[in-house]
Amino acid sequence: MPIDLDHIQRTMREADCLADSATVDAALGRLANDITNTLRDTNPLVYVVMNGGLIFAGQLLPRLHFPLEVAYLHATRYGHALQGNLLDWRIRPTQDLRNRTVLVVDDILDEGHTLAAIVDHLHAEGARHVHTAVLVHKSHNRKARPGMRADFTGLDIADRFLFGYGMDYKGYWRNAPGIYALKDH
Repeated sequence: MPIDLDHIQRTMREADCLADSATVDAALGRLANDITNTLRDTNPLVYVVMNGGLIFAGQLLPRLHFPLEVAYLHATRYGHALQGNLLDWRIRPTQDLRNRTVLVVDDILDEGHTLAAIVDHLHAEGARHVHTAVLVHKSHNRKARPGMRADFTGLDIADRFLFGYGMDYKGYWRNAPGIYALKDH
């Protein structure tokens, strides 16, 4: 079924902006400082989680002024649906992880099932340390593990359906320059 572009455009017009581009930029600066202070001497392998982590990583990585390697993986629960429980590995990690420090970069920590599964997989493949960085931590108590948080978090945002800056609405608006919430969600 083809997407209704009028609906997609109306969604953006009616959305609530929860974090504008200046707010996101400031969060990126704080994240870059925190990550640099922790990982600068560890020769990390940075895994970007596709597709959500793409925009975030593209803005974050140039701010990290130390040597690192970059790769990607693709694991998802949602696809274009608004919710889902099944983890779908589309591209698994392929680098040798034995005794490596790894940083996983993703757009959001919502319930955390995807991120938890990725971290578990990287540990099982021999990573020495696995750190996580997300632009958004969604504030609620439905996490995969009680009290779950990423090691590095840019913004804590309300429990609403979010899009922008890597997060999507039905596959669209990842390119929105801030963090937006669906009207009435």
